[in-house]
Amino acid sequence: MNRRVVVTGVGLVTPQGIGVETAWKNICDGVSGIKTITRFDTSDHPVKIAGEIRDFDIENYLDKKTAKHIDLFAQYGLAASIEAVKDSGFTVTEQNSDRVGTIVGCGMGGLPTIEKYHRVLFDRGPRKVTPFFIPMVIPNMPAGHISMHFGTRGPNLVMTTACAAGTHAVGEAYRHIQNGKCDMIISGGTEAVICSMGIAGFSSMKALSTRNDEPTLASRPFDKDRDGFVMSEGAGILILEELESAKSRGAKIYAEVVGYGLSSDAYHVAAPPEDGAGAIRSMRMAIEDAEISPDEIDYVNAHGTSTPLNDRCETTALKTVFGEHAYKFAISSTKSMTGHMLGAAGGIESVFTALSVSDQIAPPTINLLEPSPECDLDYVPNTARNMDIRNAMSNSFGFGGTNGVVIMQRFSS
Repeated sequence: MNRRVVVTGVGLVTPQGIGVETAWKNICDGVSGIKTITRFDTSDHPVKIAGEIRDFDIENYLDKKTAKHIDLFAQYGLAASIEAVKDSGFTVTEQNSDRVGTIVGCGMGGLPTIEKYHRVLFDRGPRKVTPFFIPMVIPNMPAGHISMHFGTRGPNLVMTTACAAGTHAVGEAYRHIQNGKCDMIISGGTEAVICSMGIAGFSSMKALSTRNDEPTLASRPFDKDRDGFVMSEGAGILILEELESAKSRGAKIYAEVVGYGLSSDAYHVAAPPEDGAGAIRSMRMAIEDAEISPDEIDYVNAHGTSTPLNDRCETTALKTVFGEHAYKFAISSTKSMTGHMLGAAGGIESVFTALSVSDQIAPPTINLLEPSPECDLDYVPNTARNMDIRNAMSNSFGFGGTNGVVIMQRFSS
């Protein structure tokens, strides 16, 4: 018999604020975190906006000497994990550490550090490249640092499945606990690639919004005037725990994880198929895994990137999976406020999904002034909605045609 898995802790590092209380309030209030880039000189870039985190201080979590040799993407992941573990009230001990794991998503690793030391190599020579370079940039380091910080000795994994990485991490953590391999897993996603090379790369693909004069209006999923996504950064971490373990210590339970689906488009390096076939398979798999009917889904946290292609194809996929019910549930893209955090997106949006179920509120899709004609569902435009949420779905789709979906349910004993 499969074991039940619940969310007992959450942690957030976002452009809306550090910590769940601040970030979630701003999300529900429809506050955009998109501003003009300050991290580097954008004079030669066509894109000058991003979702930077401006009030983060790693010394609130680590000593300065240790933090110096940890790249920002791993710092964000570790900080969000510390917040989540504290929130859960769980203590990792010598007795339970073998049953506690760390599974985190990250799309790109330490790109700003790669950019920095590429310059050092050519300007000052190979001997000036720090010996910490490799440990700083490899994508598995968030999970490594989290594991070392807490002493977890179970699975130590990072999913690098592009923009689906955080969702895949949550889904795989759910599976490990459900199947009896672990009792608790620190899971989610983290990313920090707002640098000249990162912006240039996505900009050259024509993937980013160029609404530089109106940063807070730039991310506009499902709107007819959307012109691309806005790059962002941050981390979202959840504590997934076996139900009996959570109950035995009187833990707060935000939601129960009940379904997970994943698939491949096998279609294109960066574009989904027009019919959304891969997304359809993932959603159907998650619904079947949850042992619910499609009409029991009340809310969807959409991938909703604000690109013309994604929003159209995701809407098509939702209509195919849910039929007429697609017009009856609420859908929102929190990327309208956070921007797109790439490998961290699924982690942060899984936190938002758990909070939506816990608080019975659907956050808004801001900047939705006139929906695109093909995007005709209920996207919770501009204002959050208090509503009955039994089951909520979170979608993530990534380059390479990789798809991930998780379903969370309102907890009942």
